Amino acid sequence: MENASTPTHCPYCALQCGMNITPLPQGGVEVTERADFPVNRGALCGKGRTAAEVLSPAVRLTAPLVREGGRLVEAGWDRALGLIAERLGATRERYGADALGVFGGGGLTNEKAYALGKFARVVLGTSQIDYNGRFCMSSAAAAGTKAFGLDRGLPFPLEDIPKTGCVILVGSNLAETMPPSLRFFTELRENGGTLIVVDPRRTRTAEQADLHLAPRPGTDLALALGLLHLVVAEGRTDEEFIAERTSGWEEARSAAMAHWPEYVERITGVPVPQLREAVRLFCEPEAAMVLTARGPEQQSKGTDTVGAWINLCLATGRAGRPLSGYGCLTGQGNGQGGREHGQKADQLPGYRKLDDPAARAHVAGVWGVDPDSLPGPGRSAYELLDALGTDVRALLLMGSNPVVSAPRAAHVEERLRSLDFLAVADVVLSETAELADVVLPVTQWAEETGTTTSLEGRVLLRRRAVAPPPGVRSDLYVLHELAGRLGVEKGFPADPEEVFEELRRASAGGPADYSGITYRRLAEEDGVFWPCPEEPAEPADPMAGGAAGDAVADGTAAGAEAGAGVAGADGGTAGTVASAVAGEDPTPAALPDDPAADAGGVVVHPGTPRLFLDRFATPDGRARFVPVTYRATAEEPDAEYPLLLTTGRVVAQYQSGAQTRRVAELNAAAPGPFVELHPRLAARLGAADGDPVAVVSRRGRAVAPARITGAIRPDTVFMPFHWPGEGRANTLTNPALDPTSRMPEFKSCAVRVEVVGPGK
Repeated sequence: MENASTPTHCPYCALQCGMNITPLPQGGVEVTERADFPVNRGALCGKGRTAAEVLSPAVRLTAPLVREGGRLVEAGWDRALGLIAERLGATRERYGADALGVFGGGGLTNEKAYALGKFARVVLGTSQIDYNGRFCMSSAAAAGTKAFGLDRGLPFPLEDIPKTGCVILVGSNLAETMPPSLRFFTELRENGGTLIVVDPRRTRTAEQADLHLAPRPGTDLALALGLLHLVVAEGRTDEEFIAERTSGWEEARSAAMAHWPEYVERITGVPVPQLREAVRLFCEPEAAMVLTARGPEQQSKGTDTVGAWINLCLATGRAGRPLSGYGCLTGQGNGQGGREHGQKADQLPGYRKLDDPAARAHVAGVWGVDPDSLPGPGRSAYELLDALGTDVRALLLMGSNPVVSAPRAAHVEERLRSLDFLAVADVVLSETAELADVVLPVTQWAEETGTTTSLEGRVLLRRRAVAPPPGVRSDLYVLHELAGRLGVEKGFPADPEEVFEELRRASAGGPADYSGITYRRLAEEDGVFWPCPEEPAEPADPMAGGAAGDAVADGTAAGAEAGAGVAGADGGTAGTVASAVAGEDPTPAALPDDPAADAGGVVVHPGTPRLFLDRFATPDGRARFVPVTYRATAEEPDAEYPLLLTTGRVVAQYQSGAQTRRVAELNAAAPGPFVELHPRLAARLGAADGDPVAVVSRRGRAVAPARITGAIRPDTVFMPFHWPGEGRANTLTNPALDPTSRMPEFKSCAVRVEVVGPGK
């Protein structure tokens, strides 16, 4: 195995690009491209290409650490695990189970996320569990579930994008956040399609657009409503689709008509002619898509904002048809799977709801516990962090760095410091791990086997390619050992495939049904799209399948309404899913030895690359319009704080930077934070390029060099959020929460900017 090449996937974003890992004779490993994987087709960004650098013992944790005399010192595994179990048990005994908190991450594999949720509810008995994915895709998930009855980031593969007629890309700078995906949009334009980018900044992505709309931060909701108003006023609605496949149109229509173009221009700053051009470009082709990312989602009204973009798709018949639809560009490596299998505050595996008696009964049956023993829903991520040191006295944290990534980060750091006990399991000594009483060094992507689910809903198998350092253990081992020390001897295996087999059973019949997926299938098919129930699929009607398949293959939507639909997303059966997908046999041959096929060789379910082509996942099969109206951000500019701050990422760093800041090549490309200022704003402040400037909000102050550019609005400043210290952007951000998704408002807060002189 030493010199064998192992096909696997990148540890970073939700593209989960294919790559090969080869151990080198002299030590270390080599990362090479995989041209056969359809998402990246051999392309890797700088983060993926240098991912092996973080495997080096020189930059990562290699032994447990415990706090002695105010310092973290090395300790053995038995002592470290014993201390965690002792402190968690004592805290529960003194204060009750809900004094224990668990905080997970969107980078954990499906197996880890599943086991962590089970550990919190079965071993600790606490309701206080959530994860950092709440900060990423939760508003899109909430809006998608309201409208379609189901949340899967993309209801179609990325390969469909070049074949559609128009894409509106809202609040995504994918040229920097997931560079290999840009080729799909380049091919869209090469094929005669158009790209509309909505972003307050003229980003690298916006530079590729046929039309760039630059709204004021926090006004995406008004923009979407204004476009829908114009669709109605210009007679561009699809009345047949609305009548046959939706409900709630009249209420949504009435709400949108209150947002006339001139009113929307005043709110957003987007000129009326650009609004009209966007409607024309979106409505004239036969097929079109809207894709959102963190821009419209990380707002205190993010669910309504995404809902307004979904309404635009439904009103124009751009959903539930080939090459059309709404999708969310999930961010974290397992941001999709991480929100499906139980580490969310209100969720059980299979995307079941924790307050649904049928869901509780099913999962409790798999776990071998009384349904009544399962705690109810707990606090969302920020609310959980805000309760540390008061209601929640001890915290187990895995795969997250909230000291850098959480809103109002200085306050969150203070809350972490106030805990009676903090245990962190991580690959590196992150800023959060530095505060811990116990730190456990755990394996990472190339050192362990496990599954992730990409932004397409494609379940993938990451394979172990190299052995971890001797002092490192897996997260599953950690949970297995802690469960045993806390009195639960069974039910927490350290073997990932054994965990996945239980996950299959727990997810069976739920909205995110993985029961027909096995490790063998994932290895042989290079991924399977959920839902994929264990029961054989009903054969698709040959004519219907051919129509949809031909339509997808030749890039048109004409005559194609056949394909995949998902029924009963309320915790019951996932229903029958037809496979009318280009280039696929709707009834492929069974894998003879696969657990998903019975002894008679019955056809296994092929998975569901494309959702909703027959029906939506609501009880009546219709998509739901949700009426929404514009409201302002939670914190508007005023005389004291006259500007708006928006935050985001740069191409060479990832999330809180805990891993990428340890890679020399990436640090050379992006060595630290900065503040983007428009030239007019810089002139008014007297700031030159490179001058240190302070950005001040009601929550704190951050200092970084000015970067003067005409790519940003004069009323807006931008900071990337990858760094700790005085340039920490999330010191400034507003934790105002969306009432539905509990998403904080990262993307807009009121600030002022000051030039920093000597000694300031």
